[in-house]
Amino acid sequence: MTALATRLADPPAPPLPDAEETRRMLRLIACGSVDDGKSTLLGRLLYDGQAVFIDQLATLSSDSRRFGTAGDETDFALLLDGLEAEREQGITIDVAYRYFSTPTRKVIIADTPGHEQYTRNMVTGASTADLAIVLIDATQGVLRQTRRHSEIVRLLGIPNIVVAINKMDLVDFDSAVFDRLVADYRELAGSIGIAQFTAIPIVARDGDHIVKRSERLGWYTGPTVLEALEAAEPRDWPADAGFAMPVQFVSRPDHRFRGYAGRVAGGRIAPGDAVRILPSGITAHIDRIVTPEGDLSAAIAGQSAMITLAERVDCARGDVIVGAESTAVAASVLEATLVWFGTRVLAPGQRYLLKLGARTVPARVTELLSAFDPETGDKRAVATAGLNDIVTVRLVLEQPLVLDRYAASRMLGAFILIDPSSNATLAGGMVESIDQAARPDQSTGASIHWIDADAATKPLLAAKALRLLRAQGRPVCLLDEAALGELNANAAGAESTRRANAVANLMRNAGITVVIALAAEAHLAFAGTPLTAADLEESQIGNWVI
Repeated sequence: MTALATRLADPPAPPLPDAEETRRMLRLIACGSVDDGKSTLLGRLLYDGQAVFIDQLATLSSDSRRFGTAGDETDFALLLDGLEAEREQGITIDVAYRYFSTPTRKVIIADTPGHEQYTRNMVTGASTADLAIVLIDATQGVLRQTRRHSEIVRLLGIPNIVVAINKMDLVDFDSAVFDRLVADYRELAGSIGIAQFTAIPIVARDGDHIVKRSERLGWYTGPTVLEALEAAEPRDWPADAGFAMPVQFVSRPDHRFRGYAGRVAGGRIAPGDAVRILPSGITAHIDRIVTPEGDLSAAIAGQSAMITLAERVDCARGDVIVGAESTAVAASVLEATLVWFGTRVLAPGQRYLLKLGARTVPARVTELLSAFDPETGDKRAVATAGLNDIVTVRLVLEQPLVLDRYAASRMLGAFILIDPSSNATLAGGMVESIDQAARPDQSTGASIHWIDADAATKPLLAAKALRLLRAQGRPVCLLDEAALGELNANAAGAESTRRANAVANLMRNAGITVVIALAAEAHLAFAGTPLTAADLEESQIGNWVI
């Protein structure tokens, strides 16, 4: 095998990882509402954990005098807030990563912003976390952004949650305040499906219960923040999901070798095992597992490797090689929860690009099923969604894609939605369920409506219908005599109506909602549903917009 072939695994696959080494690595995120003390907590954790170098301390002292918000004292938040705008405003904007270790644990820290407008950055930081520290200001309690971040933590399946009640010095270290806030968060956790969490009273600025125990909070006997980190177990994806490996690259250095490189998304595989290539469903057997250090006897979840197959089969970048026990399937219809990043409104019928792994396919949101209400923590029905909303939707793909539930596989269950016109990322999504029986052409989320009114009123109502639909971000088209002039130039009566219906159905199938405003005598033959003046009142739009 050539040197080129041995380098093409991404990155080169190591020998099977040592279980103790894997256990020692922990990724954590700090989240919560703005000014709850996330950056200060993490900075203090680094400082008290002796993870700050002498030159960094000198810089921190200088920066505290220039940018600090802690008076004459050291502002530990500046260890995390590196952007000039963050320091000037005293807030976190981007995700900041820091690293430190203890005698029993290696830790990767992600400090994420609390401001609502930077929710997308919080999702980025939380996507790989094993533990979430949810900060609550003891003087403010559970806030809107606390609820939103907690829901995102739940959606991402972060297994360890520490609720840090900060600024206990501002409530005179009162245990009753702590107990009340823990009860409030327990009510929220129960409503959104968080089964358990560890609550710790802290003063992040002074280091109380961060690394060392605090005499001022002597009534608390549970773990410190550092002890909770050291006791946490990293995320363990379900073992019964079976082997799955998305193909990132096909190595063909010469006619004698064909290898498929990728990162194992789940399960375990060994030479001789039977596999399927999805979405085609072709069966094959593993021949070799190739690495620069030599062939492996097995590959497990998290490893990058290159495998060869005993049979000559059609397998390309974007395909997924799965084992017999894998729950991954090729499907075109799914339900997913989105965290909406876009400034444009999300509404049924809109067309996007869905990117999952190495595959990107056109997709359409056909239905908004529910949305998370950050004011109450409950789910509610919605017709549209906006910036930072968390909404469950039904998606129809124009091509089958290999999917799995996010709860079973992060690599095959997490995706992004992209604006096809600007290439901007509009949403991060997690697959909740997959409908294998549904066909992708069963629903486009678009509809056909005809204006039920006299000739004088019809144009006014049609214009109002178009305005209401466009306000929801719907692609919409008006079919009237002017629009169909050339098409109907040599037709009348039933033939004219048939042609109008054919055009309307073609546009509806392409995801465009159609409003028909044609001659009254033909109305009864039109496809779709009628719209009257009463239907076009603002309060009634939810009754006729799919």
